[in-house]
Amino acid sequence: MARQLDEQIAGRFPVGRRLRVLDVGMGRGAQALRLARLGHRVTGVEQDATMIAAAREAVAREPEGIRERVRLVQGDGRDTGVHFLPGSFDVVLCHAVLMYVEEPDPLVAGLARMLAPGGLLSLLVRNGDALAMRPGLTGDWAGALAAFDTTAYRNRLGRDVRADRLASLTATLAGIAAPLHAWYGVRVFTDTVADDAALPDDLPALLAVEERAGRTDPYRGVAALLHLCGVRG
Repeated sequence: MARQLDEQIAGRFPVGRRLRVLDVGMGRGAQALRLARLGHRVTGVEQDATMIAAAREAVAREPEGIRERVRLVQGDGRDTGVHFLPGSFDVVLCHAVLMYVEEPDPLVAGLARMLAPGGLLSLLVRNGDALAMRPGLTGDWAGALAAFDTTAYRNRLGRDVRADRLASLTATLAGIAAPLHAWYGVRVFTDTVADDAALPDDLPALLAVEERAGRTDPYRGVAALLHLCGVRG
């Protein structure tokens, strides 16, 4: 996903431009720190106290030049209008957040308002069109049958959450003046791998395959996750 995001940034902004980035639901700050290391100014928003504490610790371990480019805000991603003015950012990230939001459209609309004209909105969501893949590949036939007719599922943390369908999110993005510019699949072949599995020796080859599949039909359509990139008009 990071490679996909970098591709979209490189194709939209001049080389060397220092971007204003908002990362909503930043978790432990992996993407925020990665982008700060590339020279961008990043504001991370995270509601969970444990997560933002971990992010603060990670930022504190960075050199001063990187630390000063990162701002952390503890808050709900649905309240961006309280903290920031419209049009304040060039790039807005919202990765692995919408599955926890019962009504995602207001959140997405609020994120789009944070973008300057021509800004990039990056969403990572569970693929509602492929929920049957994981149970099917693990031989859970009853679970696979049930998944065809729903966008609700139980994630690996044991939480009951929701997925998004490509067509629905495409319509949402069009309706908030940030139409879909590109989309990718994420975790096409690796979704059934255990979270604590050791990294394989041929990791570069694995990443190359996943990256190729994530941009190629029909493979991207059955990925566990969808990475959608909208552009503010």
